[in-house]
Amino acid sequence: MQEGRIGAAPGVLALCTLLLAVAIPGMAATASEFHVPVEYYKLPNGLRVVLSQDHTAPTVCVGVYYRIGFRIEPKDRTGFAHLFEHMMFQGSQNLGKMEFIKLVQANGGILNGSTRFDFTNYFEVVPSNKLETVLWAEADRMHGLDVTDANLKNQQGVVGNEVKVNVLNRPYGGFPWIDLPMAANSNWYNAHNFYGDLSDIESAKLDEVKQFFDTYYAPNNAVLVIVGDFEPADAKKMVEKYFAGIKSAQLPPQPDLSEPRQEKEKIVVKQDALAPRPALAIGYHMPERNTPEYYAMGLLDQILIEGDDSLLHQELVQKRGLTDSVNGGINLLGNMFNYKGPMLFSAYVIYDPTTKPETVLEAMDSVIEPLRNKPVDQKTLDRARVKLRSSLYDTMGQFGGFGLMDLLASFALFDDNPAKVNDLVAQFDKVTPEIVMKTAQEYLRSANRTVVEVQPAPKAKDAETPAKNQ
Repeated sequence: MQEGRIGAAPGVLALCTLLLAVAIPGMAATASEFHVPVEYYKLPNGLRVVLSQDHTAPTVCVGVYYRIGFRIEPKDRTGFAHLFEHMMFQGSQNLGKMEFIKLVQANGGILNGSTRFDFTNYFEVVPSNKLETVLWAEADRMHGLDVTDANLKNQQGVVGNEVKVNVLNRPYGGFPWIDLPMAANSNWYNAHNFYGDLSDIESAKLDEVKQFFDTYYAPNNAVLVIVGDFEPADAKKMVEKYFAGIKSAQLPPQPDLSEPRQEKEKIVVKQDALAPRPALAIGYHMPERNTPEYYAMGLLDQILIEGDDSLLHQELVQKRGLTDSVNGGINLLGNMFNYKGPMLFSAYVIYDPTTKPETVLEAMDSVIEPLRNKPVDQKTLDRARVKLRSSLYDTMGQFGGFGLMDLLASFALFDDNPAKVNDLVAQFDKVTPEIVMKTAQEYLRSANRTVVEVQPAPKAKDAETPAKNQ
């Protein structure tokens, strides 16, 4: 299945295009009145369950998130978490190969899955009267996946082709969503090529795949979220019926994901024979999640990058004409909420060959440095809050309930508190101009920055062929 996010970096595929839309549950006239209904409990086997009822449209969104992502896949098995995402569609005890997909589509639904830094997820949006069908199917593959040598070899080929199409044989392949983390981080778990090295993918063995499933695809390493048109009492009975009997697993301890404080700017130059123009990306290590500085960085993201009114867009696009767009944000494979561990705040541009990378960096610094030297004015901060709330509410209403489901699943997995979704606006409202400046001083310093430059390189064939007279 495809992985990535809408509006993600080059080479990251969109989740999917959905025609269904659900209004945000509990949407009220003001931000202070906003409230999402959340019911949270756990089964004896450790499965986290989140229910969020909304009768706006006759659909439900079901998501199952497993806390295994790119970061903690086995060493020397880069791309293993991604490979296993594909294996989950190859059949289970009662559903043959690809029959899960056919079942959902035959019942008027859509589905997809993806691998991210800290989780692998699967979701379906179906008519509400098909909720039980989807729950049965998700439980069936959690209970027992059909892991065979034939399925493994088939998906090794599929994932290998994805690497070739999305990274190796594509302009700006891996830029900056793979390149930046690999350059900025020093801990292997955060710095390896998570999309996968072809040799690692091809060398995966069947017993390793089975062990991976038994270890990580267990109820005590997962969360089940149901959002939309359902009755909680009925949903609880279904969840109990299909998931309660699945055995939990002995989970390994979480690896140390910590990164040391970066004390010197890093610059990496990448040659790309397929790139028509040079490109440049910058990445700053983020504050720890749920701290005042973390929420301040969310607002700095709005001030610097998000929207045509952002400072970087105004300076690089409107004023200097160095590029036609500035992209980036917090977590290029999702959003600022759906990760757990070290993360980068990044910005990237593609620009003309006549422009020097030093010119681009100087233009970026010309709008970043003032934020480190004096408190941002209240008008700018208030505007950033409005933009962030708009983006947050927009996310919650996306894709038939998927956006809200994703937030609830992330907060359940990483914070054991899906109701945290109702506290986000209040946390951003607490951020003052002084906190913004303090955050910029520590986290937007050049010594905390990694720069990745992409330089177009001539193809080998072109370099060897003499130019013809015109």
